[in-house]
Amino acid sequence: VQLQASGGGLVQAGGSLRLSCAASGQTSSAYAVGWFRQAPGKEREFVAGTGRRGFDSAYGDSVEGRFTISRENSNNKAYLQMSTLMPEDTAVYYCAARKAAFPARTVESYAAWGAGTQVTVSS
Repeated sequence: VQLQASGGGLVQAGGSLRLSCAASGQTSSAYAVGWFRQAPGKEREFVAGTGRRGFDSAYGDSVEGRFTISRENSNNKAYLQMSTLMPEDTAVYYCAARKAAFPARTVESYAAWGAGTQVTVSS
């Protein structure tokens, strides 16, 4: 499966953005989807993940309650709705897929990755 993330941009603190992840090549419903992010000089970290059918969602501690992951298998897309953004959310955001029913929190658990999309939150 090939993935492409989009929707990043520059936003003020407190604002919102919605990222999209478009899948192609194979049936996306066979994959759990995860969102990760990487800030300069830091390791890539888990942001959110959802299972094959959009259930069993999980979130990183720093985004719990502010971000929401969803997916539309009919359109082969997944989304990350980000609200109450903070400057520390600034990073390159990546979507990833693993051929499993449930998401995972580690980078190594995902075989397919899309190119990232930059999110910059100004204070």
